[in-house]
Amino acid sequence: MKSLDLTADIIDVRDIIERYEELESQDDSLPDAEERTLLASILDDLKGCGGDEQWRGDWYPITLIADSYFVDYCIELVTDIGDLPKNIPNYLAIDWKATADNLQSDYSCIDIDDITYWYQ
Repeated sequence: MKSLDLTADIIDVRDIIERYEELESQDDSLPDAEERTLLASILDDLKGCGGDEQWRGDWYPITLIADSYFVDYCIELVTDIGDLPKNIPNYLAIDWKATADNLQSDYSCIDIDDITYWYQ
């Protein structure tokens, strides 16, 4: 696996775990040691924060959503789970930012390289 894009809109924590395990067995003098340290720090911050992924005796959230993408994520979420009625007329406006703000109260956040990510 190549280095992870830690600036993506959505990061799958299982990819962080997989990459960390890959780097874990490498020599500390390799250029990837800095990446391994960063991934270890992220995993340490997320350890025990609930979620659906169990790794090394702790539970981790699976999905990290970038703050800049959170409104789009909420639109997809509300649509996918069926909370948004079908056939809403085009003249009705939904305040998606306010909806995202309301949903964020159920999420926690972590900062990765100056980007805030939300997770449950």
